[in-house]
Amino acid sequence: QVDLVESGGGSVQAGGSLRLSCSASGDTASSRCMGWFRQAPGKEREGVATISPSRGITYSDSVKGRFSISRDNAKVTVDLQMNSLKPEDTAMYYCAVWTGLCAVFVDKTDVELWGQGTPVTVSS
Repeated sequence: QVDLVESGGGSVQAGGSLRLSCSASGDTASSRCMGWFRQAPGKEREGVATISPSRGITYSDSVKGRFSISRDNAKVTVDLQMNSLKPEDTAMYYCAVWTGLCAVFVDKTDVELWGQGTPVTVSS
């Protein structure tokens, strides 16, 4: 059993930065895709960034150039550095782990494990 625990969410003004962290309790996550999704009120959950065990990375177009994902396979953690935040980045952010296609457009039903979510609020 793998559990995901997220931290680092909060409130920030537009243009600011936040860093989200996710820790996986079980070591099997180190061999699987890890990523971040977000869900804004009234909207569907969407992929933000993914990183494979070999550190292949994908980003959604909306965050490319502003967000950076990284992972530590030894510590089984995945971080999301968010810079130049915009009000439209406001959402609940979820850490995720799965096997298979490691890309932001992965079918969400293929995600094997979700974190509990951490809120990010960006004010203008």
